[in-house]
Amino acid sequence: MNSDGADLPVNADGLKCALRRMSGGVSVITTGQGEERTGATVTSATALSIEPPCMLVSLNRTSSTWPAVARFGHFCVNILGHAHELLASQFAGLGGLTGAERYRGAKWTQLISGAPVLQDAAAAIDCELEEAIERHSHVIVLGRVVGICIGNGGSLVYRGGRYFAFAE
Repeated sequence: MNSDGADLPVNADGLKCALRRMSGGVSVITTGQGEERTGATVTSATALSIEPPCMLVSLNRTSSTWPAVARFGHFCVNILGHAHELLASQFAGLGGLTGAERYRGAKWTQLISGAPVLQDAAAAIDCELEEAIERHSHVIVLGRVVGICIGNGGSLVYRGGRYFAFAE
């Protein structure tokens, strides 16, 4: 690393390159109902606060997920396990899947908010939309936690453009 901190340009490509060095837990954010379901794969889900229980997720403003979260007023943070790599790819849009098509090949249920919940997720955190802050290309979505389910197994991790299993 250069002492002047100028190895890469300060732009989208430079930031993406730097962020690829950081490992992140993989979650699928789900929202909607029936054929109006959609969702996205993220590494940006985290707790905003523990007391009161509140989650923070960053969603692209141009995605199909953000307008659905705003419309339905709910979302679920489905923390993926090591067996969910294909599901993570589906919700990332690989293979051209959109909307409710992304849900195929997995079993889904609901908790309190009505958002789709992955039955065999490592954990699922069901949220009602509390606030949304639009900044630049993304929306910072804050959700009041209304339900929690804990599954078995380790989590799926993303680093450098690849998925890795993180065992317990």
